[in-house]
Amino acid sequence: MSLGTAQPLLRRVAETQRAAVSFTLDGRPVQALEGDTVLTAVLTQGAQLRRNEFSGEPRAGFCMMGACQDCWIATADGARLRACSTFIAPGMALLSEVPA
Repeated sequence: MSLGTAQPLLRRVAETQRAAVSFTLDGRPVQALEGDTVLTAVLTQGAQLRRNEFSGEPRAGFCMMGACQDCWIATADGARLRACSTFIAPGMALLSEVPA
């Protein structure tokens, strides 16, 4: 199940005037704001960052500082990055689920 139909977990209430950054999430074009982490960018689009690879349960980050290993997300080219400590960049292609 991709993030396409879920209500966003985060709602932006401040700093709404920063420049838009376009990226793709599960193949669909979306936008974040300049200076957002990947975690913020994804969670303003859906209710989870990814699903746990062992249990299948939804994950949305935990420690928010890169120590717990819970915020890994895949890029379309197969790389993994920590969503809580990586800033969104124009043209990033992110996957909430890694294809089997």
